[in-house]
Amino acid sequence: MNYILEMRSITKTFPGVKALQDVTLEVERGEIHAICGENGAGKSTLMKVLSGVYPHGTYEGEIVFEDEVAKYGSINDSEHVGIVIIHQELALVPYLSVAENIFLGNEQRGRGGLIDWNATNAEAAKLLARVGLNENPTTPVGTLGVGKQQLIEIAKALSKQVKLLILDEPTAALNDQDSEHLLDLLRHLKGQGITSIMISHKLNEIAEIADRTTIIRDGRTIETIDMSLPTSNQDRIIKGMVGRDLEHRYPERTPQIGAEALRVENWTVNHPTQVGRVVVEDASFTVHAGEVVGIAGLMGAGRTELAMSVFGRSYGRDIKGRVYKRGEEIHIRSVSEAIGHGLAYVSEDRKKYGLNLIEDVKRNISAAGLHKMSKRGWVNGNEEIKVAEEYRASMNIKTPTVLAIAGKLSGGNQQKVVLSKWIYTDADVLILDEPTRGIDVGAKYEIYTIINRLVAAGKAVVIISSELPELLGTCDRIYTLAFGRMTGVLPVAEATQENLMELMTKEKEQVQ
Repeated sequence: MNYILEMRSITKTFPGVKALQDVTLEVERGEIHAICGENGAGKSTLMKVLSGVYPHGTYEGEIVFEDEVAKYGSINDSEHVGIVIIHQELALVPYLSVAENIFLGNEQRGRGGLIDWNATNAEAAKLLARVGLNENPTTPVGTLGVGKQQLIEIAKALSKQVKLLILDEPTAALNDQDSEHLLDLLRHLKGQGITSIMISHKLNEIAEIADRTTIIRDGRTIETIDMSLPTSNQDRIIKGMVGRDLEHRYPERTPQIGAEALRVENWTVNHPTQVGRVVVEDASFTVHAGEVVGIAGLMGAGRTELAMSVFGRSYGRDIKGRVYKRGEEIHIRSVSEAIGHGLAYVSEDRKKYGLNLIEDVKRNISAAGLHKMSKRGWVNGNEEIKVAEEYRASMNIKTPTVLAIAGKLSGGNQQKVVLSKWIYTDADVLILDEPTRGIDVGAKYEIYTIINRLVAAGKAVVIISSELPELLGTCDRIYTLAFGRMTGVLPVAEATQENLMELMTKEKEQVQ
């Protein structure tokens, strides 16, 4: 085999935790190699070992790159030989231009060591053309969408003469169109002889693009699968990832639907800064106790804007419409009032809005319900620890202690912490915005089980999701949203991906 990379018996230990144990990875030159595993399995740790984020000497084992034993002391060392990693959280500076970001730390210098801006912009334009991005190199990066920013990261990698490109969850925040464009680009780069390693939870994308897939579970290599073989299917990957068959990816539930819990009528939301732009127009929906209701829509349809504006008017301006709780109209003018009325909202961006990443698990769980454990303005610390420990056990949050920093947890466990925070408020209605984004199939199953527990206890749940199979597998009814307007509602027994997509793409003039 013509391997560009061999990682042999890699073991990496943190205080009290063995993150990697005897992991082996072999990547052939010119292939697209996928790495799969549950959150916390060790995938990102392995890539940080490879790229020098964890330098030589902090791990056991051997790395061989292009037949040379590698001893990288920093990420600069690995980039110098052509290994470039693009992390899930993009490392771009929003206020700098596209060209400045591409050559940041690798500036195009002219006479006297000064930056040659003409050369910088010209070279940036060539790199943008290689990744299929038609943007002016002087455009500030912060004005561009996530899909274009991903392409800029790849252009930045190409500027460093990349030989091995590592992408960590590259399509997690992209819509279907941007995701397909990115996968096409990886195929194009493969044709140019560039090898890629892609970490992803999207098994359909892996099946579509990967030549081989390595599965890691609990810090160990399980197997490497040749994806061209007929036995290389998603079920085999799932079994390798979670150690068991997931015959039903969605836990069974017998609905026990009760009285109406929440009704939103004729809800209209204007954009917070763009005068005259209506983001949500005359939208209405209901959810009952014991019911899971889905909201489906393409990116930009207004799903998140609808949820945030209902939850304490935390988005938009000139909001009109009515909200009823158990048949009685309520007025919600702030997030604290929303919590007081028994509403909870789990944001699609758990790292930006859902968690305090530098605070511990205990404080994150208690954050929205401190009034329940405080007296005369003082929080009962013992009660706070007790509550956090109860949720750690009941939600199966994998952390050695509730004093662990939330930012150190895997994505699936972070999501359980966010859910714990809102469940602790005793909310009657929970709005979950992309509740399983960026987490693996095993953790997804656990989240679905938690949702089932909530509705079995009489709670009402609204799920916003970009994944139609997820809505079809978890919901009782599904509303569709297009161009800010509700276009239909279907009981799940009558819903299919095809008829949902038809409703989700209804032109504005067709919506009556």
